[in-house]
Amino acid sequence: MKYLPVFLNVQDAPCLVIGGGDIAQRKVHSILRAGAHVTVLSPDLSPGLQALLHQKKIIWQKALFTVEALKGFKLVISATNQRKVNELVAASAMSLGIPVNVVDCPDLCSFIFPALIDRSPIILAISTGGASPILARVLRSRLESLIPNRYGRLAGLAERARDRVKKAIPEATHRRRFWEETLQGGLQDLILNGQDQQAEREFDRLLDVACKPSSAKTTGFVSLVGAGPGDPELLTLKALRILQEADVIVHDRLVSDGILRLGRTDAERIDVGKAMSRHTLPQEDINRLLVSLARKGQRVVRLKGGDPFIFGRGGEEIETLMEEGIPFQIVPGITAAIGCAAYAGIPLTHRDYAQSVSFVTGHSREGLGCQIDWKPFVNTQQTLVIYMGLQAFPAIRDSLIREGADPHRPAAIIEEGTTSSQRVVVGSLESLYEKATAAGIKSPALIIIGEVVRLHSKLTWFGSSKVHESMESTEL
Repeated sequence: MKYLPVFLNVQDAPCLVIGGGDIAQRKVHSILRAGAHVTVLSPDLSPGLQALLHQKKIIWQKALFTVEALKGFKLVISATNQRKVNELVAASAMSLGIPVNVVDCPDLCSFIFPALIDRSPIILAISTGGASPILARVLRSRLESLIPNRYGRLAGLAERARDRVKKAIPEATHRRRFWEETLQGGLQDLILNGQDQQAEREFDRLLDVACKPSSAKTTGFVSLVGAGPGDPELLTLKALRILQEADVIVHDRLVSDGILRLGRTDAERIDVGKAMSRHTLPQEDINRLLVSLARKGQRVVRLKGGDPFIFGRGGEEIETLMEEGIPFQIVPGITAAIGCAAYAGIPLTHRDYAQSVSFVTGHSREGLGCQIDWKPFVNTQQTLVIYMGLQAFPAIRDSLIREGADPHRPAAIIEEGTTSSQRVVVGSLESLYEKATAAGIKSPALIIIGEVVRLHSKLTWFGSSKVHESMESTEL
């Protein structure tokens, strides 16, 4: 290592910043956040530093630098654009044993400023040893998106309970195991979801269980997570984090291998996927499975294609969890209608074509050909999206036409949307099924009916999308 990573305690310490420009201002803000008493030495001050002076947050010495100015300070930062001044500051501070940083001059520094991720009391520092501060900031931005802001509250809870846990669990190995299990389980999710009071109660319960004989069991936690329409990069940040923390992943068949690989390699994966006429597990058995896994103390992810609450039976599953007293959370996902339409270049609403959009399922609990009143969906200013409707589409098509829909109304079907295997077939309400059959379209497929389909040929952008048929001019 070129530098030893350390964290300096400058709480209430006198610190000197030399320079009054914008760069000096940024350094002042950094050390003020750490609780330092800051003096700025400079003939002039930037507007931002003047504001801090007016707020009495800094002291201003309106002068040029001299060696005597360093006396009494615990830390020095030189932020001038004059090399000779910076060299004098660095040499003088080092001779006095004062830590010194010269901005953009690592050769003159006894310490450097890393890029910081502040989740107080959690602080993460990223440094390239002065080689490329911009790269450090790029890495920081990537990591920041993976570390929720409320992680600091979790650390705060642990800090408050530290002595209590030490007394309750004297043995170091058992205490470490308690913290590892507690800080990564359902308690963490309660904190990150803003349920602080419930988290405090859950912590008390977990500590009480940990102090009981080993036969006592801890209830796990279930997360119903939307996996999105297929592209792994369409996962939300929260979904990715929870997936990587899961002990067990209970997933549907529509969840891609690329998404499943994002979980821990040692996590158990259980396929409960259902396809038309092929049920790996009935819904009632899936509900009972989630309860059983949670009661073993597992962190369970119920991973569903799209969004759990859009034709995903998420409501049925959480009803069972609530009845059984199993803690849970819902993590929404990008539903198929949103993702597939976007990747096919079909805006679901457009002020020139459609002012509303409706989502309908092509089958119900009873199976193929669910009973739906199709009359409201004949509106030409509305986009109709049909989930799981490929096999039932002839009946749906006939019902819409019977209710007055124009047979030549534009329609599209999207197979395996948002993935490298995506295919799009466009036609009319009347001709779409025959074209899809001829192209060999199979489930999973999404059907879109409405004037917005006209924009597909103009707005197509996804490189791997293949258009197998175009709408005939007579249908436009």
